[in-house]
Amino acid sequence: MEPPVPPAQEQPPRPRSHTVTTTSSSFTANLSASSSTLAYDREFLRTLPGLLMVTEIVLGLLVWTLIAGTEYFLYPAFGWVMFVAVFYWVLTVFFLIIYMTMTYTRIPQVPWTTVGLCFNGSAFVLYLIAAIVDASSVTKELDSHNYNSWAASSFFAFVVTSCYAGNTYFSFISWRSRTLQ
Repeated sequence: MEPPVPPAQEQPPRPRSHTVTTTSSSFTANLSASSSTLAYDREFLRTLPGLLMVTEIVLGLLVWTLIAGTEYFLYPAFGWVMFVAVFYWVLTVFFLIIYMTMTYTRIPQVPWTTVGLCFNGSAFVLYLIAAIVDASSVTKELDSHNYNSWAASSFFAFVVTSCYAGNTYFSFISWRSRTLQ
């Protein structure tokens, strides 16, 4: 048989230190410093790309609200137009916020000129297809009480398409000047 183990003697409590040491990495220091103030670029709205973007938002809203006020879900072609109009309306609002708050200056890892060119180019192509589909689907025989809304949405879809074409051009010029440097 083994002898009993004596109970552990309790150590007196150590005095607690009241000094707290914290460290921060340069990433968190830079993040907190850069996110504390939001820049606002009022001049962007005075440029031609800024004006085109606001026009895309206002008239794009008209395109999808004119269709949304009808029984568009009965006709698949108008569903496609709604998808394109709402999708690019949301993204255009998102990009306007990015440009207005100058967020693109805080995220230099993103090639913003390339992103802008791809966004505007895809918006131009898909909006052009949607506008053609919209215009070709508008007939008096289809649903006469929705005719005026669909015709107006078709007109505004072509106007928005031309705005995206203009912004695609400006994005291409900006992208090309960046790649030549």
